[in-house]
Amino acid sequence: MALSQSVEFCDQRANEAAAEAGAAKLANVRERALRSEKTWRGLAAQAKKMIVERAKADVIRADRRAAEAERAPALAAAED
Repeated sequence: MALSQSVEFCDQRANEAAAEAGAAKLANVRERALRSEKTWRGLAAQAKKMIVERAKADVIRADRRAAEAERAPALAAAED
């Protein structure tokens, strides 16, 4: 499952739990649903954070590869 799908999945589960809490007649059922919602929202936030961190890492790797590509001709010439 891709992270973006994971975020969507977690958001959907959180919304379902919130709806369940809103419809609950019993306090313990409402509290359980609210705990579930909080957990799902936390998981969605973690997945979003991971997407951002991976994007940053991709930029760093691309920059590193570009710098290595620029240095490669000079290194090859120095070896000759």
